[in-house]
Amino acid sequence: MVTREETIIKSLDPDAATTNRDALAKTIYSRMFDWIVEKINNSIGQDPDSKNLIGVLDIYGFESFKANSFEQFCINFTNEKLQQHFNQHVFKMEQEEYTKEEINWSYIEFVDNQDVLDLIEKKPGGIIALLDEACMFPKSTHETFTQKLYQTFNNHKRFSKPKLSRTDFTIVHYAGDVTYQADLFLDKNKDYVVAEHQDLLNASKCPFVAGLFPPLPEESSKSSKFSSIGTRFKQQLQSLMETLSSTEPHYIRCVKPNNILKPAIFENQNVIQQLRCGGVLEAIRISCAGYPTRRTFDEFLDRFGLLAPEVLEGNYDEMTACEKLLEKKGLKGFQIGKTKVFLRAGQMAELDARRAEVISNAAKVIQRQIRTYIARKEFVALRKAATHLQTLWRGKLARKLYEEIKREAAAIKIQKNVRGYHARKTYTKLRLSAIVVQAALRAMAARNEFRFRKQTKAAIIIQAQWRGHRSYSYYKSMKRAGLSVQCAWRSKVARKELRKLKMAARETGALKEAKDKLEKKVEELTWRLQLEKRLRTDLEEAKAQDIAKLQLSLQAMQVQLDEANATLVKEREAARKAIEDAPPVIKEMPVVVVDTEKVDLLTNENEELKTLLKSQEKRADEAERKCAEVQELSEERLKKMEEAESKIDQLQESFQRLEEKLSNLESENQVLRQQALVMSPTKGLSGRSKTAVIQDLQSPVPALKDAAEAEQRPQKALNDRQQENQDALIKCIMQDIGFSGGRPVAASIIYKSLFHWRSFEAERTNVFDRIIQIIGSAIETQENNDVLAYWLSNTSTLLLLLQRTLKASGAAGMTPQRRRSSSATLFGRMAQGFRTSPSGTGLSFSNGGMIGGLDALRQIEAKYPALLFKQQLTAYVEKIYGMIRDNLKKEISPLLGLCIQAPRTSRASLVRGSARSHANAAAQQALIGHWQSIVKSLSNFLKTLRANYVPPFLVRKVYTQIFSFINVQLFNSLLLRRECCSFSNGEYVKAGLAELEHWCYEATEEYVGTAWDELKHIRQAVGFLVIHQKPKKSLDEITHDLCPVLSIQQLYRISTMYWDDKYGTHSVAPDVIASMRVLMTEDSNNALSNSFLLDDDSSIPFSVDDISKSMNQIDLSEIEPPPLIRQNSAFNFLLPRAE
Repeated sequence: MVTREETIIKSLDPDAATTNRDALAKTIYSRMFDWIVEKINNSIGQDPDSKNLIGVLDIYGFESFKANSFEQFCINFTNEKLQQHFNQHVFKMEQEEYTKEEINWSYIEFVDNQDVLDLIEKKPGGIIALLDEACMFPKSTHETFTQKLYQTFNNHKRFSKPKLSRTDFTIVHYAGDVTYQADLFLDKNKDYVVAEHQDLLNASKCPFVAGLFPPLPEESSKSSKFSSIGTRFKQQLQSLMETLSSTEPHYIRCVKPNNILKPAIFENQNVIQQLRCGGVLEAIRISCAGYPTRRTFDEFLDRFGLLAPEVLEGNYDEMTACEKLLEKKGLKGFQIGKTKVFLRAGQMAELDARRAEVISNAAKVIQRQIRTYIARKEFVALRKAATHLQTLWRGKLARKLYEEIKREAAAIKIQKNVRGYHARKTYTKLRLSAIVVQAALRAMAARNEFRFRKQTKAAIIIQAQWRGHRSYSYYKSMKRAGLSVQCAWRSKVARKELRKLKMAARETGALKEAKDKLEKKVEELTWRLQLEKRLRTDLEEAKAQDIAKLQLSLQAMQVQLDEANATLVKEREAARKAIEDAPPVIKEMPVVVVDTEKVDLLTNENEELKTLLKSQEKRADEAERKCAEVQELSEERLKKMEEAESKIDQLQESFQRLEEKLSNLESENQVLRQQALVMSPTKGLSGRSKTAVIQDLQSPVPALKDAAEAEQRPQKALNDRQQENQDALIKCIMQDIGFSGGRPVAASIIYKSLFHWRSFEAERTNVFDRIIQIIGSAIETQENNDVLAYWLSNTSTLLLLLQRTLKASGAAGMTPQRRRSSSATLFGRMAQGFRTSPSGTGLSFSNGGMIGGLDALRQIEAKYPALLFKQQLTAYVEKIYGMIRDNLKKEISPLLGLCIQAPRTSRASLVRGSARSHANAAAQQALIGHWQSIVKSLSNFLKTLRANYVPPFLVRKVYTQIFSFINVQLFNSLLLRRECCSFSNGEYVKAGLAELEHWCYEATEEYVGTAWDELKHIRQAVGFLVIHQKPKKSLDEITHDLCPVLSIQQLYRISTMYWDDKYGTHSVAPDVIASMRVLMTEDSNNALSNSFLLDDDSSIPFSVDDISKSMNQIDLSEIEPPPLIRQNSAFNFLLPRAE
């Protein structure tokens, strides 16, 4: 501070020094920026005396960040000013134009932001005025400033206070709400210009720096040091607005497509927000509500007068002429002002189109006349030249023809003589040869005839001798045979008489021997079953021991790994400590050398220290090497552990396979035991009866017969009633009895009846065979999908009920997996034999009702006929499923061929120009028609399946295999035929696949499932055909991004067969083709990789367990029986029970 007496120097604190430094930096930046602007204006040759100017104003838009300070406040204030100017220029000028021309219009309201500007810049109560006032007081802080704002603008609609902050305030701008942090408002609004800094830079020896800081006028130096950034900014903005008001501005709105600053990304919400904030949408709304197109009368008539020449020829003024022209063209909604014509949106384009049409027609007439004149002139000249040329040419042809005729006559005469000479010579030679050949042939024929007659005579003599010998031998053999037959017959009669005499004595021994054989057979089967159980137990114990050993070895490996890790950690710590304990590098210090001994001593110590340092480095290297060895050892142990885990997995798989084999053996043993039980009662009964007859020979025979008849009479009556009930059931299910509540009635009554009759527990019954015969006869007509769907629903439901109810006796809890080929095992061979052998008609069951009813399905110990019936039912479910699938394949297979062939006709019609547009549309419609036929077939098929309540699980499997069939057919056709590997064909197939995708979406995932994923090969191949810029694609992009499913062979074939019939582009680059060829050569040893075609999978893609898991529980309690058996009292158990 400078006083009158002395100069006082006061040290600044760090904050004040930082403030002065920042103020000096801002001042230097401002002066340099002004200097650059001045230089640019001078370099572009701006005339200071010019009255006109063209300026470009580029500013930021509205800014709203997480933290908004004084800079964002000033920028948003500028945008509010410019937005008001834009509104006044666009909206107010638009309406002033309508008022000036005195046209009928309604006032259009727009958003005015004058209240926001008053809030910011109004004096004395604006935000900038309050900010300047706070900056003038030294004790003012940002908290006192914000409290002042809260008190002043408490009720202002454009100002609000955030709930969780004491120093923030929110202003509702034209573009939206912005919350400002007032922490640095006071500091940033103050402009500290230190006079000492000004004088220091003014006294600089560099003329550039001294020029940036000229000496201040005496008045300004005496004035206050305080200067407001906000006030100066407002004044500069006001000057800018005055400049804009004196010019005719044109606005360019720059829109940022995305916030991540990357190409080809367009964020709709962000762009529409920018257009709304910039007032563009408001301007468009007002422009569309008004008259966006306007022309003066003379401009309008000069441009569109040719549309109505009669209007221009009439004596009308310009206003009337314009009105009549517009009325003649049928335009409505226009307005006629004092000097201009106002048109609605789109009307100018319509008038321009009509004007272009009139001009085009006139040009065509002129061109037609000129072309006619030029063509006639050329035709006359060409005809005259052609006549002269024809005259000369015909003369030359006549002379040439005469010479040819003359030469031809001479040649014919020479040829006649030469040919006559050659013909006579050839004839003479041929005649002599023929005579020689005839003589030789006739001699040979005579010799052959003589030889034949001689052989014939000898053969007749031999035949006569042989026939006599054969007849005599036959007579002798017949005589011996008669004697032998007589002796044998007499011996047989004698043995028969002897057997009758010995029958009584042998009968008791024979029966006992048969019984002993059966007992031995049963014991052998029992021993075999026990042996198989013991083998299974031994296998389980061996497996448990192997698993325990593997677990122990795994634990030992884990302990070794932990020890290695601990050793590694200890060695690392020891190495680190050794490095830390090593002495640091000795720094060289200047030492005054006293004598030579001390220098030598220090040199020795230095060498020792260097040696010690090298030894420490060696120890560190050894520690690192040991660490690497331990890591390698740990990696090897980890590999061994992974191998042990893989061995455990293999053992588990082998154990599962052994369990499957054991379950198969138990099933076969169960069948053998049941067969033995079926055979033993009858023989045992006959043995017992015969033994009783032998023991009671003295009892009267009629009494025994009466007792046997009395014992068999009730059983026979019971069998007759059971047979009648079975006949009624079979007669009922032979008809189509439909569904009840989405549940098949036939399957319900079959299951209830068999459950009530205890047929599942019967040893012998023929009801299962009769039901299987009904199903087999019903599905003989393979073309009727409705019948097949009906029986598929019934058989699958009945199979589900049997799967959840039956369990094999003696093997409860086991569910062996379904085998594809049942005849390969003993059970399959026996089942096949039982299908062909007749079953007994006897049934043994009690007349009691079902225990527990059908509300909750209970497990039943099923006998062999029931298990065989379940296997047969499973086979019929698979057979009906395959028939339905194959029928749909047959139906769509011809359509697939048309779909892959259709593009050729379509391409041929599309390249013939625009005159064939109707033909092109018809061709495209025909192409889409093939795909629509496929979609129609799929829809009809789905409708049939749903009408018959086929389980959705089976429907999904059908459509999955059908879509796989479509994928295989289309993809193989694409690879085998080059005309299909084109760009346009890819577009056509892609359009058809879009139809299939739309159908999958409409059919819902419940019935289609993941069938769309089965088309992945043809989808990726078609995508490769229609992609652009194929030469720019690398092999990695093709195999990993575009076509990850396709093999190298398939990609190579498509790339080499591809041809672009639409744009003429090329396939992939030659180096990519070469890379594919190299990969194919490396994979040539693999037989599977050499095939590039796909195979169609026609197997059955589900098992009985899959059906059981996928279908829900079926309630059979409320199903009404059909009228045919409802009237039969024997079927009262089928009626719904009363509550």
